[in-house]
Amino acid sequence: MRSSEKWGVDVDTAVDLALKELKISREDAEIEVLEESSNGFLGIGSKLARVRVTAREEEPAAAKKASFDDLDAILAGLPENSAQKLPDEVRADYDKFEAEEREDARAREKARSKEKSRKSKKKYNLSLEDTMLYEVKKLDPAENHPLEKFLRDIATQMGIDLDFSVKASDELVFVEITGKDTGTIIGKRGSTLDAVQCLASYVVNKDSDKYIRVILDAENYRAKREKTLVNLANRLAGKVERSGRPTTLEPMNPYERKVIHCTLQNHPNVKTRSEGKDPYRKVIIETK
Repeated sequence: MRSSEKWGVDVDTAVDLALKELKISREDAEIEVLEESSNGFLGIGSKLARVRVTAREEEPAAAKKASFDDLDAILAGLPENSAQKLPDEVRADYDKFEAEEREDARAREKARSKEKSRKSKKKYNLSLEDTMLYEVKKLDPAENHPLEKFLRDIATQMGIDLDFSVKASDELVFVEITGKDTGTIIGKRGSTLDAVQCLASYVVNKDSDKYIRVILDAENYRAKREKTLVNLANRLAGKVERSGRPTTLEPMNPYERKVIHCTLQNHPNVKTRSEGKDPYRKVIIETK
């Protein structure tokens, strides 16, 4: 006997498809429901019905396979492909959940913005070990140090009234300059002080087997300059972070470049590098 098994969104749809294939009427068929259909919840977990239809008598015409139209009818009848009307209580719960999700998303975005703002306003500083005068406190006074006579001769030649106090170790010589003409020896942005410090370094290291650092300071200029450079580094880092564009500082001596590098070495969003040759070597601050 001829039979046909069909799927449908419900039993009736499946039976109609089977009858169409067998080209018989419902009265000439025996119908067996193999699987009941289920709509699931909100179209999720839906299940098709499956039936077996058997012809009571043999038909002379050959059975015809289901066409694409049959498949389209099945797909069009699926719950997820048709408009669903949600019950009011379900819609209310869904709307409440959606509103809570939006509120949580806004809260997360606000927290991220606040944290980003906090980090951008954070001020980075030198570690104690990176400051120029960190080792000076450990030095002992050095009476009649050769450098003192050299500096007094320079002051005499310049016609300025200065006094010099020298402290020294095997690796570092520090000179504190006092007197009424300290402003003159400092010069614009410490340029004169740096020049004299360079000459003093040549004098100290001329006959030395190893390099000895020399620091000259007047009116606590070195500490003040460090603070200025730290503030400058933070201000320019913030500008680079906001704009995304690099910035180039004016030429600086090796120590001042070190201050910029050390100040921003732990910054999460910017980095520093030096470019050029002394005395025109510059620091560049750019995004990571």
